[in-house]
Amino acid sequence: MAGSRIKICGISTLETLEAAILARADYVGLNFYPPSPRHVPAARAAELAGQSQSRIARVGVFVDADDALLGEAIEAGRLDAIQLHGNESPQRAAQLRNRFGLPVWKVLSVASAADIQRAGDYAAAVDFILFDAKTPKGAALPGGMGLRFDWTLLQAYRGALPWGLAGGLTPDNVGDAVRLTNAPLVDTSSGVESAPGLKDVDKIAAFCKAARQS
Repeated sequence: MAGSRIKICGISTLETLEAAILARADYVGLNFYPPSPRHVPAARAAELAGQSQSRIARVGVFVDADDALLGEAIEAGRLDAIQLHGNESPQRAAQLRNRFGLPVWKVLSVASAADIQRAGDYAAAVDFILFDAKTPKGAALPGGMGLRFDWTLLQAYRGALPWGLAGGLTPDNVGDAVRLTNAPLVDTSSGVESAPGLKDVDKIAAFCKAARQS
C-alpha cells in the first residue's frame, strides 16, 4: 500500500505541532482529559489551533466527557473530529455526532478477537474506529501507555467503517505494524516521547518517515 495516514496524538506545544506538520502527519490529537500528562486546557488548544490553521487536521481526545467540556474544546481547538476514548456507548456517540456536527472516532480497547468484533456495534453511530491496546484494570489512563496488542487479530478484519491502529507504535515498529495489518491509519503518542507527555521532534519525524515507507 502507499503508506498509512498518520496521527500524532497528545501534541501540546507549538514546537511539536510544527514538527508534526513538517513531517507531513495528517492529524494531530489534542488531549482534553485532565488526568493525562498530555492534557491541554482550552487556552492552549486555541493557541495550537491558531498556529496550525488549515495545515493539519485537529482531533480532540475525550474520555467520557460531558457536553459542556466538549463544546468548549471544540470551539477553542477548532476541532475537525471528536475522538471518544472512554466507555461511550453507540447511542452516546451518535448523540454527540448529531449535536456537534463533527465526525466521531471511537477508540476500542483490544485484548482479544471479541474486542475487534465490537466495532460492528458502532457502525451506524461513528465515522471511524481506532483499535488501541487494552490497558490493565485499574490503570490511571485509558491509553498512551505504550502498550500494544496482537496485531494479527486485525489481519482478517473487514469492517464497515474506516479504521486505524494505535497502541505501542514507535518509529521502530510502525513499519512492521502496517505491513502486517494494512492499517489505513496509524496513531502514536508515547511512542514519540522522550518522557511522559514530552514529545520528541526527532521521533515524530522518524515515525512519519517509517510509516510512509512501509
